[in-house]
Amino acid sequence: MDPDRLLVRELGLGQLTAHIFNYTVGSGIFVLPAIAAAQLGTAAPIAYLVCAAVMAFVVMIFAEAGSRVTATGGPYAYIEVGLGPYFGLVAGILLNVAQIASGGAIVALLGQTAARLLGLEHAAWPFTLTASLVAVLVFANVRGLRFGARIVAWSTAAKLVPLLFFVLVGAWFITPSHLRIDALPAASQLAASTGMLIFAFVGVESALMPTGEVRDAARTVPLATMLALGAATLLYLAVQAVATGLLGSSLAQDTVAPLASAARTFAGNAGASLLLAGATISMLGWATGAILAAPRTLFAMARDGSLPRWLSAVHPRYHTPHAAILTYGTLVLAVSASGTFAQLAVLASMSVLGVYVLGALAVIALRCKDVRTERAPLRLPGGPLVPVITCVLIGWIALQTATRKEVLAFAGVWALSLLIHGWRRARAARQSEGGTT
Repeated sequence: MDPDRLLVRELGLGQLTAHIFNYTVGSGIFVLPAIAAAQLGTAAPIAYLVCAAVMAFVVMIFAEAGSRVTATGGPYAYIEVGLGPYFGLVAGILLNVAQIASGGAIVALLGQTAARLLGLEHAAWPFTLTASLVAVLVFANVRGLRFGARIVAWSTAAKLVPLLFFVLVGAWFITPSHLRIDALPAASQLAASTGMLIFAFVGVESALMPTGEVRDAARTVPLATMLALGAATLLYLAVQAVATGLLGSSLAQDTVAPLASAARTFAGNAGASLLLAGATISMLGWATGAILAAPRTLFAMARDGSLPRWLSAVHPRYHTPHAAILTYGTLVLAVSASGTFAQLAVLASMSVLGVYVLGALAVIALRCKDVRTERAPLRLPGGPLVPVITCVLIGWIALQTATRKEVLAFAGVWALSLLIHGWRRARAARQSEGGTT
């Protein structure tokens, strides 16, 4: 039986919107304002606007693709149906690299912030907390999609409280001169900073992994994606503006908890603790969403024969892809101990940009093949204009951001995908010969 048929379509518009918003507004909103200030100073909001513009095109791409292909796997499924199994395989590997790298970055930071909040920063406490939280989230998601979605919805609401407090109260204490932009950044510098800050918006492609478990996906996926990204963009701009207005140039000095430092200027230690708790809750919610969505890539690739078949196993009682969830949790925990947040964030961002390009090309192919569900698909205006602009923008960012490490990593992905594709074709040929003898 097709494993997709064993999954239950339980995610509605509200749940999917919260899931995408939660996946996008994770730890980045609590950490990246300092990194943005270090790179661009008071001009940092310009980079956020560029990121938002790029993501607007990406969102339109995924909105149309999601209205045409509703199988579990999200962008991996869109690209495979549109461009064929080889490019689907490349996308799947890139998505796994991005999801594991970003998951490792954020759960490591989650352990560190939780340890600071509890006063347990010494010895092995941060990693112990990280391992414990990952184990709990894996268990929760194995128990069922609905249970995991409820945790996501709760954490989304909970983390908004300190962020709204920071924006609405902190705005009254800003120093207007701190917001003055003395000089506009060069285009190359802006592109390089955008390549880093795009991590703040990464998450749409992963949040759409459970498409096969969404009710009325052709309508729900486009609408939920647009709503979530619009809300996330407004929140990012407001937080960056208030943090800059409060701390000025000193914002760049705290790369662990810059919003907590900013809150201390107008609300004392209580305000700093509130924002630190908010960061912990936010990362917990992001990690919950990641462990809900990202394993579906492993599941989809195993279902299609690109990974070992046991990864597509569905729990007989809970009807969840438990093998993929357990595997993803283990890999994320291992990666969390091997790199810094910034290094893992750049790796995740560059991998995701590759998926965005393939997604743009897949939309053109899906139109040509007239792929659709029972409902009429969304069709973007302008013919190929939106996909082409998407590719050009991403190419501009990647050229200014990618280092030798990222280039070598991409070469490794292509080499691995060629090996797996060749093995898959050889296996299919052997099975075909065996069936004819």
